[in-house]
Amino acid sequence: MTGTMMRSTAPVDTEIDLGDDSNSEDSEGKQPWKTQLETVMEEEETEEEEDLVSTQSDTRPLINERDPRQMNECLKVSFEDVIAEPFSVRSGDRVWFWSNALFEVSRVWFYRIGTAVLAIPFSVIAGVLFAFLTCLHIWLLTPCVKVIFMNTGRLEMLWSSLLDIFVLPVYHSVSKCCRSVSVRFTRE
Repeated sequence: MTGTMMRSTAPVDTEIDLGDDSNSEDSEGKQPWKTQLETVMEEEETEEEEDLVSTQSDTRPLINERDPRQMNECLKVSFEDVIAEPFSVRSGDRVWFWSNALFEVSRVWFYRIGTAVLAIPFSVIAGVLFAFLTCLHIWLLTPCVKVIFMNTGRLEMLWSSLLDIFVLPVYHSVSKCCRSVSVRFTRE
């Protein structure tokens, strides 16, 4: 088995045998108190060992939960969010029903057609862009910032000393002046 097999979130029937003999196994050699999913997963683990990086990767596509970080909350649009008739002016019930149905069908199918046409090219472009930006950050930006920080240590120490000598006493004196101010609220 490859590392791309997804776990199902559908409920699994569990068979529980609470017999007296805890070491008994049924005719297939499986323990009856385990679910079918657990048994299959144990068999897969014994067939091949996967490394921790591939099993803990968050880049696997999630089939059931495609927006786990709730990034697209603003795109959850229904017919009632777009079209609403006030009580004073109303179209016929059939017009409203078919408008709703056509809205939902056209929204779903045009999204599916658009993603079928654009998803793969945009995914490739986004992957290349993020790879390029990551490469620039790792190999260019971070070393430059480290070099700047290494060479500006004395300047940082000078700046800190200037702030301690000239600015800090001003703030201390202002805080001592404002310390005696008190505010009282009264009801009139």
